[in-house]
Amino acid sequence: MTSLNPTYTIGHQLIEAITLHTNRTKQQAWDRAVEMLQLVGVNDPEKRMKQYPHEHSGGMRQRVMIAMALACEPDILIADEPTTALDVTIQAQILELMQKLQKELGMAIIMITHDLGVVAQMCDEIVVMYAGSYCERGTAEDIFYNPKHEYTKGLLRSIPTTGSRGQKLQPITGTPIDLLNLPEGCPFAPRCDAAMKICIHKAPENMDLGGQHKASCWMNVKAKMEADLAAAQEAEKARIAAEEARRATPKGIVDDITREVEAELAAEAKANEEGGEA
Repeated sequence: MTSLNPTYTIGHQLIEAITLHTNRTKQQAWDRAVEMLQLVGVNDPEKRMKQYPHEHSGGMRQRVMIAMALACEPDILIADEPTTALDVTIQAQILELMQKLQKELGMAIIMITHDLGVVAQMCDEIVVMYAGSYCERGTAEDIFYNPKHEYTKGLLRSIPTTGSRGQKLQPITGTPIDLLNLPEGCPFAPRCDAAMKICIHKAPENMDLGGQHKASCWMNVKAKMEADLAAAQEAEKARIAAEEARRATPKGIVDDITREVEAELAAEAKANEEGGEA
């Protein structure tokens, strides 16, 4: 929205982008710019082409930026904070427009945003990043209903809900780290309530959690180790119980006696053999 140059008209900036990246003539670029303004819902596009950015509302300028981005028919649209500084009504209109254009033009959208409400409404797959580092990746259902990184959990806890009315929000404590002096381990460790010693000294590996869900957090490694240990303990208990049940049967008792007798006979034979050699 603030990317438009205030000293040039809307038309000039649209035409410049089109002529730089395509082989269209100036007239063809003008026609294409008008077409794109119509596509994104700008009324009276011929008149708007001759106006300056300050003559448009925030939502209208955002539509112009989307038209500029789509004018060269990209396969992927990268939208960096597309709803910043827009009121809720205009924000909803812009998101609806982006979804409509995505279906009509068959393109993918990479959306960069801090607004989890926008993420929930727009995204099929989500990547959560902190300080330039990969934290968690998965479907929207994975991230919102089964978060596996402490940063993701902190983000979700900080969102107000209808059930939290009158209660204090739970912000993520601490301050962001210095990007010029990154820690050896997990970058979120200084602000993580569940941080362990290993989190500070060693960066976690990306762990596969099933399907498309992956996360880089030592808490998942710890949980897996605890689950494996519990499973091993349960298996050992089951083995012992099965052995005790077998011994309690008549056949089990006979088998035990037979083994004991065979062991005694073997020991006696060995002793006799050693005595004969002497």
